[in-house]
Amino acid sequence: MPPSSPPPKPLVLPELDRLPYALYRAEQVRELDRICIEEYGIAGAVLMERAGSAAYRLLRRRWPTARDLTVVCGGGNNGGDGYVVARLALQEGLGVRVLQLGDPSKLRGDALRMAEAYRLAGGEVAPFQHLPRDTGVIVDGVLGTGLERRLEGRWADALAAINHHPAPVLALDIPSGLHSDTGEVMGIAVEAEATLSFIGLKQGMFTGSGPDCCGEIHFDALSIPAATYARAIASARRIDWDRLRSLLGPRRRTAHKGTFGHVLVIGGAPGFSGAARLAGEAAARSGAGLVSLATHPQQVAAVGADRPELMCHAISDSSELRPLLERATVVAVGPGLGQSPWAQALWEAAVGSGLPLVVDADALNLLKDAPQYRDRWVLTPHPGEAARLLGCGTGEIQRDRFLAAERLHARYGGVAVLKGAGTLVQAGGNRLPAICSQGNPGMASGGMGDVLTGIIASLLAQGFGLEDAACTGVCLHGAAADAAAAAGERGLLASDLFGPLRRLANP
Repeated sequence: MPPSSPPPKPLVLPELDRLPYALYRAEQVRELDRICIEEYGIAGAVLMERAGSAAYRLLRRRWPTARDLTVVCGGGNNGGDGYVVARLALQEGLGVRVLQLGDPSKLRGDALRMAEAYRLAGGEVAPFQHLPRDTGVIVDGVLGTGLERRLEGRWADALAAINHHPAPVLALDIPSGLHSDTGEVMGIAVEAEATLSFIGLKQGMFTGSGPDCCGEIHFDALSIPAATYARAIASARRIDWDRLRSLLGPRRRTAHKGTFGHVLVIGGAPGFSGAARLAGEAAARSGAGLVSLATHPQQVAAVGADRPELMCHAISDSSELRPLLERATVVAVGPGLGQSPWAQALWEAAVGSGLPLVVDADALNLLKDAPQYRDRWVLTPHPGEAARLLGCGTGEIQRDRFLAAERLHARYGGVAVLKGAGTLVQAGGNRLPAICSQGNPGMASGGMGDVLTGIIASLLAQGFGLEDAACTGVCLHGAAADAAAAAGERGLLASDLFGPLRRLANP
């Protein structure tokens, strides 16, 4: 575009649809696409035009001052979407460069038609060799949802060049190199600032490496008939606090502390009193009527020093735990528990009580040593603990977190909460796995898991079922962390969640 040309006028754009809650595997989205084309008579070229148009609208809204863009196109339909973006930008008067990866003579079908339309509009195409330094935005139209092998050679080099470039990246449908179903990086993947997904959200975008690669996720259904979605059952579901907050309704005026249950936290070996203390206060702040802490005699003074509402008990052996178990509604076991004979005895007493349990931290390690299946518990492992429970490496857990959560439930029963970016809740049966789309990197600090344990235990004490307590607790925990991170993610402490936790628990 000549330097004297006036900048393009900003577009007035409608908001994109709110993110839906249904998530799909790549094969399911391809089936939805087929139904639209073959059964509803919507031409593939029409869908491609809609996809490229939606992407261009998003690009202009997010980067309204950008004067030029570089579109990197592969040889499939993802590349076809990219050619539509390039043509619209060219017609709008922006500077456009299209770089083609792969042999352009192998373009077929709708992608070929969109490439020809771009050329007819005056656009030029060059083979991908390097990215221009002066581009304002990069559009990733390299690879779509069908990737099943690790990227190597020029494909890997091209994605590395995109990641090393200072310009922001908009990914079309899914970042190239990210596995749609698992969220695994297939050797290398584009790390986009924003991703616009079409027709159906892909489950891998929300867990594993998905959040790092996708950036801010947007969605456009491409105006396909709503009845199309009745033909494919989702593979997973997204959950968030907006969706679940209604489960915590107003309290009855005649309620009393016994109405909301009694949480017993078992933990706090010498040197680890903070974990039990965090779990206990989290249970109280999220609404439990009563909270007791059963902890090591050496720790009892420290645990209860500045929170008199927590009833702290020095427990020397498991016999002293019995009266506390008789009064409890639910037990949270594991925060700071350790793996000593003292810890082993308290763990066995908790399991033998028959009460609903929330099992975390060292209690998970004790469970690993003597595996058992139980219906009335919620297990809350992070990836390392999950790996120990399943006898594999952490890398295997992260490569397919959906499969890992399914295996945890199958082996141990109850409800499995696999923590991490895109925390997964797997209840088994006919229930779809749930993925929490809230939370932030500030949660990567000590004690966050103890707070989650206390929240889930509190919800169980208040009468929630296992799965509802796990899903609601995970989302409440993430929402509280997001609110607390308004002052910055770095340096966020687990105890910083208590203020927003109380506010959010009273919607």
